[in-house]
Amino acid sequence: MRHLANTEQAQSWNGYEGTHWARNQDRWDAVNAGFNEPLLTAAAIGERDRVLDIGCGAGKTARLAALQAAQGQVLGLDLSAPMLERARATTAAEGVGNAVFEHGDAQVYPFEPGAFDEAISRFGVMFFADPVAAFANIGRALRPGGDIGGQGRGGPGMFSLADPDRVGAVLSAAGFAGVESLRVESYGNWGREAEDTADFLLDSGPGRHLTGQVDRQTKDRARARLVDFLHDHEDQGMVRLRSTAWLVTADRPA
Repeated sequence: MRHLANTEQAQSWNGYEGTHWARNQDRWDAVNAGFNEPLLTAAAIGERDRVLDIGCGAGKTARLAALQAAQGQVLGLDLSAPMLERARATTAAEGVGNAVFEHGDAQVYPFEPGAFDEAISRFGVMFFADPVAAFANIGRALRPGGDIGGQGRGGPGMFSLADPDRVGAVLSAAGFAGVESLRVESYGNWGREAEDTADFLLDSGPGRHLTGQVDRQTKDRARARLVDFLHDHEDQGMVRLRSTAWLVTADRPA
């Protein structure tokens, strides 16, 4: 990958974390599926629109956007080669011909100015080393009057955009106007039952990082407590947990 600023994130998402997400694409899509509708409704993608999906991962939102832009084009951009490999394979299997994927860092990617009508992201914009520079670069990729919509759960990380005031300040500094943040929530399917879900969570990157710092006895106690917590959320053959996010929209001034 020639154009790269977020080296630490690239290392993570091209290592275990990216491989884990690619291998478990269906599970992570089930976790986050409830956020697809509000994101795409806010984006209001037209049939001929050109759409940029930032941090597209395994490509679910890019494929959904491509179905709305049936005579347009969607570019999914991500740091993670393993996830992009899964995105391309799934997209080909589903016969979605107007979604393509590139391996790159949106903070410094050499976008063609004004190439897109909308930019979207489902939890893919929290990992920039310099978010103002990143959103400014994305803004240049949008036509004047183009829109950006994304979700953040709040250096770089999953909670970096958790404060809507900070989101507004970052996007304003990057040249966007009309920034709005709407709180949204959804119940995601995290697994079949508590034990399965606990193992899934502890096998993810953050889970492995935390449990890798303690001895086996402490790790076993943590798993047992997690299983007890998750038992309370078992419902009809699945573990359902409520997630919240900010649905953020903004415009590139004409």
